[in-house]
Amino acid sequence: MEVLMEIFPEAPIYTLLYDEKRTLGRFRGRVKKTSFLDFPFARKHHRLFIPLMPFAAESINLGDEYDLIISDSAGYAKGIRYGKNTKHISYIHTPLRYAWETRQYFDNKFFTTLFGPIFNYLKRWDYHAGQKPDVLIANSKFIAEKIKNYYGREAKVIYPPVDTSRFFYRHIRTNMPIDYYLAVGRLLHYKRFDLVIDAFAKLGLPLKIVGNGPEYESIKYQASSIKNIELLPFVEDEELRNFYNGAKALIFPQVEDFGLVAAEAQACGTPVIAYAAGGALEIAEDKKTGLFFEQQSAESLIAAIKKFENLKFIRQDISKRASRFSKENFKKQFLDAIRSL
Repeated sequence: MEVLMEIFPEAPIYTLLYDEKRTLGRFRGRVKKTSFLDFPFARKHHRLFIPLMPFAAESINLGDEYDLIISDSAGYAKGIRYGKNTKHISYIHTPLRYAWETRQYFDNKFFTTLFGPIFNYLKRWDYHAGQKPDVLIANSKFIAEKIKNYYGREAKVIYPPVDTSRFFYRHIRTNMPIDYYLAVGRLLHYKRFDLVIDAFAKLGLPLKIVGNGPEYESIKYQASSIKNIELLPFVEDEELRNFYNGAKALIFPQVEDFGLVAAEAQACGTPVIAYAAGGALEIAEDKKTGLFFEQQSAESLIAAIKKFENLKFIRQDISKRASRFSKENFKKQFLDAIRSL
């Protein structure tokens, strides 16, 4: 979103909900209008309002005010209303996940059965919303395949941008040994930090976990008695870059739509040990810039780490290979897509 704002510095933003404090003021002065759901309780507990989100999106009607609309969405933004002369490009991070993959997302059979009619409604709505844009752009081949399966449409792939002025490779001084592994991200159930903790509790190797989120207290409790694991709730970009550069490898056990954390690590020259699924398959290259494990289990991860310990990676080459995810490439490809439209 920030890079799209750089491409179009005068373009206003329309969004369902907006919290200036929680978005760290990054969109200050750019948000022109929000939906009827934009009030404090809904901002804090937005998942309670999922059934109303389609109506909130459709309540934003831009008419014929703009020649071009770019929606940037993992959910509802592509469903906004506008006039027949307006062109619409939608950058899709995923089709509406809890509509199409309800059981995987919520992991609660009683809940998904009870609210089944709502999820079926959301699926129908998301399908129709996915037909509206003139052009669909996916953030990975993995998501382009989902778009084809769920919407019946082709999507161009443009990988999300890594800011290589923030995340880049630097030579580590000889008195700074690379002796720890790293896991980074928002602490959510599907990101499987629990699996990483289980593996490193058995291995006894140093691990740093950088992140915060709904699962923080659970992860903190799980890791509290394990001396070789350090939990860091929040770090600035410069410190995160240093953590990437100083790590033996980034541990990436989840299935992601793309996986920006893995791309950032690669830009810093850091190998990635990843579960062989989702966007990770488009970021790391097995035995060249990282290593894959085949099962989402502590045992499979442990086996991969033991294998990794006997391999050598050229970190400078890893960083060069990651240049395809640069912000400059993203801008060029996105502008090309607009020109073609």
